[in-house]
Amino acid sequence: MGLVNDFLNGDFMPHGHCLLWRTDLLILHVGGDILTFVAYMLIPIALIRLVRARDDLHFGWIFLMFAGFIFFCGATHLLGVINVWHGYYYIHGVVKSLTGLISITTAVLLWYMLPYAINLPSKRQLQSKIIQLTEVEKQLAESNLRLEVEVSKRTAQLEKMATTDELTGLFNRREILRLLALEISRSTRQQSTLSIMMLDLDDFKAINDNYGHLTGDQTLKHAAECFSRIVRKTDFIGRIGGEEFLIVLPDTPATSAVALAERIREAKQCATEQSTIPACTVSIGVAQCVATDDQQSLIQRADECLYQAKAAGRNCVRQVAQQ
Repeated sequence: MGLVNDFLNGDFMPHGHCLLWRTDLLILHVGGDILTFVAYMLIPIALIRLVRARDDLHFGWIFLMFAGFIFFCGATHLLGVINVWHGYYYIHGVVKSLTGLISITTAVLLWYMLPYAINLPSKRQLQSKIIQLTEVEKQLAESNLRLEVEVSKRTAQLEKMATTDELTGLFNRREILRLLALEISRSTRQQSTLSIMMLDLDDFKAINDNYGHLTGDQTLKHAAECFSRIVRKTDFIGRIGGEEFLIVLPDTPATSAVALAERIREAKQCATEQSTIPACTVSIGVAQCVATDDQQSLIQRADECLYQAKAAGRNCVRQVAQQ
């Protein structure tokens, strides 16, 4: 109990005697200590709030150590004010000892942390790194753009390969039949006219047999170019196999389709006469879509007309009789 009583004993000579109890000296010392104490109390609160708000700080504990160090420094100034009137020097000594202990601990830990702090990048290094990253991002963006262009180009090539006949450059069988199905559906929905042509090169087998397949390929390409020059921009033309072609004529009645077929037949005959390739004409069957038609029935009726044109001596046009 004696030790506790000595510890809490405030009867030692207060600092006021040293200051001769002068008002000006009291104001200077007490005012300075109070202001310092208030500042020291605000700083630990700010540091604690910083550590709690930022969970990404790698050295949060050093902030807490500084907060404790500053808190005890503030406590010594508060006791300095109290000791002006009451001499609690034991308490004051304990607080000073704790302040010294936490101060030396903070200093040791600060030196331990110093190599890590030195290795932290400077503002100039960060700016340099940002510039490097910006350049890398720019290069990546340019690479991605070039890759997108290349992918788009390759996609367009693949789409063209998937829909185009390699030899003639016309639509292939799958694509022309897909377009025909769409046009039949549109014609039924909008009650518009639709006609098709089935075209077959006459005596093409003889050309292959007598002149070879290379000449046969040239004959097919020549015919495709001739047909493409005559058809309209709204028409679809494709090769459906061998020497057979299909032309889809949206918004076209049978009479107009027959007239167009005659122009195609005459153009092919004239082109053959003026060309160095073997003579080759074309037979054409024309059919107009009716309400009961689907893709198969419409093609079948046009095919029957094509056979009629072949039976009539080739190099002619035949159409389905109107129902």
